[in-house]
Amino acid sequence: MNKHYFFVHISLFVILAFLAATLFYTRNAVSEYVRVKTPLADFFSLWNPSAYPSLTDPITSDLYGISSEGIVVMDNDTKVVLFGKNQNAVFSMASTTKLMTALVALEHYTTEDTVTIQRVDIEGVRVGFKKGEKLLFKDLLYAMLLPSGNDAAYAVAQNYPGGVEAFVEKMNAKAKELSLGATHFSDPTGLDDQGDYTTPMELARLASIALSNKTIAEVVSTKEKTITTFDNTRSYRLVNLNRLLGNNGVSGVKTGYTDGAGGILITAQKKNGHTILFVVMKSRDRFFDTRKILGKIDETVSYKNFIFTPSTD
Repeated sequence: MNKHYFFVHISLFVILAFLAATLFYTRNAVSEYVRVKTPLADFFSLWNPSAYPSLTDPITSDLYGISSEGIVVMDNDTKVVLFGKNQNAVFSMASTTKLMTALVALEHYTTEDTVTIQRVDIEGVRVGFKKGEKLLFKDLLYAMLLPSGNDAAYAVAQNYPGGVEAFVEKMNAKAKELSLGATHFSDPTGLDDQGDYTTPMELARLASIALSNKTIAEVVSTKEKTITTFDNTRSYRLVNLNRLLGNNGVSGVKTGYTDGAGGILITAQKKNGHTILFVVMKSRDRFFDTRKILGKIDETVSYKNFIFTPSTD
């Protein structure tokens, strides 16, 4: 019995010491904070010394001239949604599909694997690979995510065990695993307006997950890259289609366009120690729209520090 009480006392001491250290750190880490009471059971999962964003002026008053039918602005660090327009409506996702293509491919290939080009008669944007050429898988990631090469996306899918069909099945299984319930894929490129679709909210979440992968984050932040076939007989210069990249803290992530989907752009902006994700879908001018929304967020976003304290209620 004494042994039982000893362990109980030790456990209580450890818990109280952790709570005291947590509150001390948070009080001294921030100069302005909001105290929020939360049930003790949720306290450990909610504690976070990060600043939480909000807008000092509603963004809806400054949407004149923006054509995007679907919009989400989300702080990637806290997952707080700062603004949304039709954020849960379903839209064709075009080449932003390739973010999932990259995620699935990275579960199978290593960056140093060689991949053989099997098919070159691919519709849409192509890098121009020749049948039979071998390239490093990582170079195909650049080819897929910078100029949005459909031939690169098909190459990684065709060399996957079971081919393109098995690869697409894995893409949909991955979407389910990530709780992207409104997202569906029918090919690795995004060319199928009817079969490749998502919502602005789920596309922001997919982009967030993709950026957590260091390889993808490195690739999508690259303005241009020259890649060479494995035997060094041919090289390809790749240019990122994201015209905002490198300006005003923009570090990625992916463009998309088909006649049916319209213009799509996912943008990551690093600001005030946070990364903010901007998603615009079915836009007539995705770069104009993103610039305008980005400017409004720059003017009005503020950060408040929260301290979550356990409630005895």
